[in-house]
Amino acid sequence: MTHPPEPPPASAPLAPDAEPARRRTLVDLAPLKESRTFARLWIGGAISGVGAQMTVVAVGLQIYEITESSLAVGLVGGIALLPMIIAGLWGGMLADVFDRRRVLISSSLVAWAAVFALVALSAWDAVLQRDGAHAPVWPFYIVTTLNAVAATISGATRGSVVARILPQHLISRATALNGIAIGAALTVGPALAGVLVATVGLPWTFAIDAVLFSAGFLGIWMLPALPRLGHQVQAGWKVLREGMEFLGRSPNIRMSFLVDIVAMTFGRPLVLFPALGATLVGGGALTVGALTAAGAVGTLVVSLFSGPVGRVHRHGVAIARAITVYGAFTVMFGVVILAASIVEHDPTEGWAGVYWPALVLLGISMMGLGGSDEVSAIFRQTMIIQAAPDDMRGRLQGVFIVVVTGGPRIGDLYGGILATVVGLWCPPLLGGFAIMGIVAVLVRVRRSRNGERFLDYDARHPVA
Repeated sequence: MTHPPEPPPASAPLAPDAEPARRRTLVDLAPLKESRTFARLWIGGAISGVGAQMTVVAVGLQIYEITESSLAVGLVGGIALLPMIIAGLWGGMLADVFDRRRVLISSSLVAWAAVFALVALSAWDAVLQRDGAHAPVWPFYIVTTLNAVAATISGATRGSVVARILPQHLISRATALNGIAIGAALTVGPALAGVLVATVGLPWTFAIDAVLFSAGFLGIWMLPALPRLGHQVQAGWKVLREGMEFLGRSPNIRMSFLVDIVAMTFGRPLVLFPALGATLVGGGALTVGALTAAGAVGTLVVSLFSGPVGRVHRHGVAIARAITVYGAFTVMFGVVILAASIVEHDPTEGWAGVYWPALVLLGISMMGLGGSDEVSAIFRQTMIIQAAPDDMRGRLQGVFIVVVTGGPRIGDLYGGILATVVGLWCPPLLGGFAIMGIVAVLVRVRRSRNGERFLDYDARHPVA
């Protein structure tokens, strides 16, 4: 089924509208009202996102169940890192050359197939466990890597679609709405995964993700045709190189990527959750789900009260401050783990085996991490969309997806190695101080050719 293309309203000027003057506090729903296409895409993505986050948690629990190793859990991200980098760069280029709707459909079908493969692998492991054995872990690494590659291409393409179906003055509000979808997925998905894994088992958890995926696919299927604007080009290294050259001339966008890599590398505690649930805090899968959901609650709360984003113009300052706060909450996470390791506690499965003071404080830390990361994400994504021309957005979104998904993979490796060699407290405690120090230096020292710093960026006059 082919839909007629919509005219690209993104060419509309960045004229201020009446909403900021009303000093809105709650999230602005104007993007959903402005475009039914965006509304369908947003609703479908929110539903399928719940399943995707269920699978993220379930994969970690599955591999920890097989190996009893935090490092093995961290390797899920490490093995997928290089393929994801290639997929992000190449997928962004595909989004700038071909019809973006077709690229989304193709990549989504591959991701869907990978989820069904996880269902089969998990069921195989469940059968082997009856005889006291486990399935080998390497097929899970292969399938999760395939899923990550397809999701990276879809993410790069989806990000470049928003500016084609909404006017520019609604971009920051649409980004905040996306934060609600992500926050809801990260809240409901991990919590639901924890409950499902503890009750019906891992295979059924993956199967439910496969069902929920259909909602996201429907939203993509109902998109209009989104062909390339302007003259046609051939996909290849030349187009990819043009995107890299544009990024090389775009210090503000480049810095937004760099500071996020720092935050995700040194402030990524999720790889520690299975070990915390099994050996320190207790609760097993329930604790993993609760901690992951706590981070999502922070994301969701910030998104729900994102009304003021339309009045914020100094996006560089907002990003730098948000990531500094992120580093502070990372330090708090490490301090709580260190303190909990001193207290005697017998961790067991279920809520009865939880050391509640540690879980509550770790949950507060995760809420702070989720909220501060969402503030940063809103302004980073808005900066990319507003400051880049449409024919470059796919490639820049590809780099953006590489950063926001590849950075955590590096963080998983960093956390898994240090946790194994030193202790669970070390990665967040050391990493939080590293984030605050590195970001403070980068945003003040690095300058563009005209002498302006990243902190001088003004969204009323967006310059890449």
